[in-house]
Formats: sequence, structure tokens, C-alpha cells
Amino acid sequence: MKNKLFTIFKLLLPYVEIAISILAYYQIKDNGKQKKTDHPYYLYLLAVIGLIVLIRIIVGLFNKTVRDKIIYQAPLFTGVIVFLMILNILTSKTLLLPTLYFPSLDRIVGLLVENRIFLLTNVIDSLKLLITGFLWGATVGFFTGLALGYFKIVGYWLNPVTKVIGPIPTTAWIPLALSTFPTTHGANVFLIAFAVWFPVTLMTSSGIQGVANVNFEVSRTLGASTLYQILHVAIPAAMPSIFLGIFYGTVSSFATLMAVEMNGNSSGIGWYINWQKSVMMYDGVYAGLIIIAAICSLSLTILFKVRDKVLVWQKGVIKW
Repeated sequence: MKNKLFTIFKLLLPYVEIAISILAYYQIKDNGKQKKTDHPYYLYLLAVIGLIVLIRIIVGLFNKTVRDKIIYQAPLFTGVIVFLMILNILTSKTLLLPTLYFPSLDRIVGLLVENRIFLLTNVIDSLKLLITGFLWGATVGFFTGLALGYFKIVGYWLNPVTKVIGPIPTTAWIPLALSTFPTTHGANVFLIAFAVWFPVTLMTSSGIQGVANVNFEVSRTLGASTLYQILHVAIPAAMPSIFLGIFYGTVSSFATLMAVEMNGNSSGIGWYINWQKSVMMYDGVYAGLIIIAAICSLSLTILFKVRDKVLVWQKGVIKW
């Protein structure tokens, strides 16, 4: 009985905090410095969060997995709502933060809603550039790391080169890339690919070199060819390290995307953030940052799901 009451209490926490946030929104006087919006977009955001929690609770009535997740995540949702309430009070109700640099949540969420078509266009342009550069970098990085890790002669000649040029920050290559490639787009693709190439190369090479030599000796004794050893021994055993390199490369690609889109681009989220900063519209800056953070988080979540499917054999062997 106590466990049931405690579970109900946890599930009600987000709604209690939403009610407190609404009271604070209306009962605490505004500072009068923030630009007014046509609608209370901050409250709309709270309503969306509350609706998401409610839908998951309803689904959880029929699905134990969803029920366990929402019970576990209810305090987290509550924490997010508390954070938003405190942030809204600091920006809209007090003068503790400079109004110019810290717009209200109404303005930020309102901009995301009202400029959604224009923002979506920029997101699509950024994703095209990001995906192209990422695929090139991950592909070349994988084969480079494979060659470095498996073939000693390749490692002898290429390891010094990789160790010299790999750690150089991607942004340091911007002037050279812009002067070498015929178009800005080509230069930007190269820079993103380079940001992905090094961590994928490094972790793939490290993963293959970390495979126990006895595995290769046994397969060789059983008559396995070099190609068979690469495909069925080296790569499968190195997959955890390869995925780690892809994760690092994904984060680096987003950081590089923000930098390269400020180099002569006329679209993209990085360009949009830079443009909004230049005209002192910081609600647009924060909106762009929220979008890029959401896309990066979604990308990593998808990669983790793929990793879990590919490396399902790790479950129960390592801490999962």
C-alpha cells in the first residue's frame, strides 16, 4: 500500500510543480523590461510537458515497461519544470540578469513556434551538410583505422601522420579548406568529415589492436583467409571501440557544423545563430542552440539504440 501511494505521489509531482509554475507566472509581477508576446508560450510549453507525462501514464496502464519508465522519470520531469520556473522568474520577474542577453521563456518558445517554417528550412540545410560530412568522415575513418590496426606496415607509415594532423583542431583548417576547395560547401563538408575522421580512425585502430592475438592464431590455424579474419574476427571484436569513435565523431561534427556555417553560408542553424547574435536578438540565439542540442541528443540516442542492437551480446557481460 505504501509503495502504491509513493508511486502515485511521484506521478503527481510534475503536475504539482506545473500548478506552482502557473501561480508564479501570474502572481509574481513582471519586471517590465521583457518584450511582450502575443501568447503565454511558456505556459503552452508546460502544458505540452504535462500532456506527454499524461499520455505515458495512460500507456503505462497497459504496458509495464512504459509504466516503469514513467515512474522512474517522473522526478526528472519535475526537476525540468522546476528549472524552467526558476529561469522564468529570473528573466521575466527580476532584474538579476541583463534583459538583452537573457530573454524570457515566452520570447524563446514563441520564436520557435512563430518562425518554425524558417527554422525548419535552416535545420534541413544543416542536416544535409552534416550527414554528407559525417558519412564521408566515418567511412574514411573506419577504413583508415582498419588499415592502421590490422596491417603493421600501414601503421608504420601512417601512424605518425595520423598522430600529427589528427589532434589539430578542425577550425584551424578553415583557411586552408576555403582556399583549396572550389566552393564553400565542399570546404565545409571536408571540415566536418575531418572532425569525424580522426576519432573514428583512432578508436577503430585501437579496438583492432586490442583484440587478443590468440583469436587470429586460432582462425588462421583453421584456415581462415586475411579477409575472413578482418570481417569475422577483427571488426566484430573491435565494434565497441568503433561505436565509441562514432560517438566522439558525432559530437565533434556538431561542434564543427556550428563553426563552418559561419563561413560564407546563407542558411543553416549555425548561420542563423550567428545572424541573430549580430542583430542582438538573443531569443533567436537561444532558440537555435536549443534546436542544435535537441538534434545532437536525438542523434546520439539513435546511435545508442543501434549500438545496443548490434552489441546485444555485451548485455550481462559488462555494465549495461
